[in-house]
Formats: sequence, C-alpha cells, structure tokens
Amino acid sequence: MKILLVATKPPWPLVDGGRLLLWHTMACLARHGAEITLVAPADAVSDSDAVRRELRTLCRPMLVAHPRRMRVKALARALLGGPPVSIVLHRLAAVRDRVRALLSAEAFDLIHAEQLQAVANCDGAGLPAVPLVLRSQNVESDLWRRLAAYRPALRPLLLREARRLGEWEAQAVRRSNATIALTKRDAAQLAALAGKPGKVQHIPAPFPAELASGCAHALTGVPPVVLFSGAGWLPNREGARWFIREVWPTVSERLPGAVLHTFGPVSGVRGRVNVVTHSPPSDSSAVFVPGAVLVVPLRVASGVRVKILEAWARGIPVVATPEAAEGLEATDGSELLLARDAIAFATGLESLACDTEMREGLVRRARTLLGANHDPATIAARMLSVYRQVLPQGFRQVVA
Repeated sequence: MKILLVATKPPWPLVDGGRLLLWHTMACLARHGAEITLVAPADAVSDSDAVRRELRTLCRPMLVAHPRRMRVKALARALLGGPPVSIVLHRLAAVRDRVRALLSAEAFDLIHAEQLQAVANCDGAGLPAVPLVLRSQNVESDLWRRLAAYRPALRPLLLREARRLGEWEAQAVRRSNATIALTKRDAAQLAALAGKPGKVQHIPAPFPAELASGCAHALTGVPPVVLFSGAGWLPNREGARWFIREVWPTVSERLPGAVLHTFGPVSGVRGRVNVVTHSPPSDSSAVFVPGAVLVVPLRVASGVRVKILEAWARGIPVVATPEAAEGLEATDGSELLLARDAIAFATGLESLACDTEMREGLVRRARTLLGANHDPATIAARMLSVYRQVLPQGFRQVVA
C-alpha cells in the first residue's frame, strides 16, 4: 500500500511524545509492507542530513524547509475571526505545494493526515481524488476548553479558540474518509462534534512492550524524578509549572534526597531545592534510567501520553494525575500510581523510593498492558484494515 503521510513535524529526533508516536506508527506500518512518503515542515532542528538518514529507514522523507516564525498578519487574521490560531501556524504554502506536486506526479492509495492541523495542508489539492484518513492524536478543542479553567486572564480567548477548533474538527471528520482516534473517549467526542456516529474509529497508539533503559548513574537523586515540560505544548508547560510551584516543595520535604530533572524549558525553577534543568533528550534511554520515576502532572490532557508508554517499556514506574492517565485503561496501584495533589504525589514517590517490590510490580503489569493494548503488529493490522476500507472497491483486492 502506497501512503502519502502528511504531518506537522518530522518524527525524528524523538524529542516529544507526538514524534515518538508517529515514529512507532510508521515503523509498524513499514514492517507490514506499507510504502510511506512523508511530507512535513522541517525547522532548524530537523532539517539535516542526519535526520533524513534516520527517516529513510522507514519512509521516503520529503521535508520542506520552513523555519518557525510568528506570521503577524496571519495571526492577526486568526484573532480577528479567520481560522483558529493553531491552524494558521501549521497551514504552510510550501507543504501544500509539495503535497500537490507529489499527487500530480505519482499515484498514492491514500493520504494519511497526522493531526487536525495537517489536514489544512491536504485541502484544495485539486488533483485525482485520493482517500483521506485523519489520525487525531487528541481533541484540540477539548484541550483549549479545559485549559481555560487554569488561565483566567486568557479564558475568553481560549474558549473562543476552543469553539472554533471544534468547528474545524467537525469539518475534518466529515471531510475525511475515515478518522482514527487514540482513545475511546476521543473517538466519541470527535464523532459527536461531527454528528457522524461510527465515523471515528478507536485504535490505540502502537508501542513495544520492552525497550532498553539507560545508564543507572546518568541522573542524580534518590530517586531521580523525571518531568517533561514540553516547550511547544501549553498543557505540558502549565502542568510542569504547577508541579514545581505547588508539588515539589512537599516532595522535597518528604524525600530530601530526591532530585527533580526537568527536560525542556520551564518557569519557576529558580530558587527551588534539588531541581536540575536539561534540554529535551534526543535519546530517551538517557532519561529513563534504573531507579528513576516519571511524574506526569498534567491537569489538561487529551489523547494518550506516549511518554508514559515509553517509561513502562523502559522499566520505569509512573506517578500521574488522573487527567494524564485518561485513555490508558490503567488502574491506580496496578500499572501506575495516580495523584491529584501535592500530598498524593509525595506519598506515591516516597512509596516507590522505599518499596522495590512495588516498583517492579507496577512495571511488570504495565508491560503486560502494553502487550495487550499497544502491540505494534496488532495496531498495524488494524490501521491497514481501516485504510483498505476507504479505498475504491476495485482497488481493495490489489492492496490486500
């Protein structure tokens, strides 16, 4: 099956959950015989020969050089009533032109748009009708709506963007031949927005059940506590700021030997005890080291936290808010520990620091869950089945 995959960013380097998800998705599809041509904008980090070499192991990369700049006029139009801001920021003429050129030059079985924003670069191609499959990593409108509760000063703007994003999500689901969501909740929300019951299918994120962990002494602390602050994603920044200001002082009091290692820029670090900041890692095995614990303090979330899946695969236990664990079908005390406030986070981290049997049990059951729900071969088969369903009747047997 020949797939034109349009994304908002290349999956390499693996510096965030969205890239990690796309990488493992492409890997499992490629192993099942899919021929993938990837079109994505490339910034200064990803526009390199080294990135292209990695991508060529899974696909034919067509990276479009496009430095991320704030486009004042376009953003002004968005704020005054045009498309939502996130659509404007990702709607790139150079990417649309590359998509059109590829569709005019060769035949593809379908277009896979990774995320709502990627659909904006697939519209108006005006070329042979090619089925479109949208995979939505989350429900964008729901994220903005939830975030408004924690940003009172921006609440009117955030709610307005949430409403407009909901309209765009509804249009994208109706426009696509099929839509895939990572969780049952997201699938139901997107179908309701579009008024298309049954149009959105739930297929979990693919992820291997086991990956190697890093060097045991790579991070300091007893335990080392890992926090991804996600520079490019507002819910991550909000959660990290809350954890550092409201939660970490309690953890430090209960566990004076613990060290918080933040990856990515985050505010509120200055003057905090036992907090070390790092750049986002290109190799996560350096972060998920034996003895470490991943904390995921999101208060606004949608989709699946791929970093939780990676922590499990690398043998690292997780303490997360209920919002961060939504969609994982994990149980508190079985595959991870849930925490709503500072006391709960401190108690969970204290338990994991002192109880090796608890750590090992959480990881063992989490890996079982990974194998049951996120097996890459199973996910690839389900995605290819969806792809085949949208092909014209005469072509289904050809690509079976």
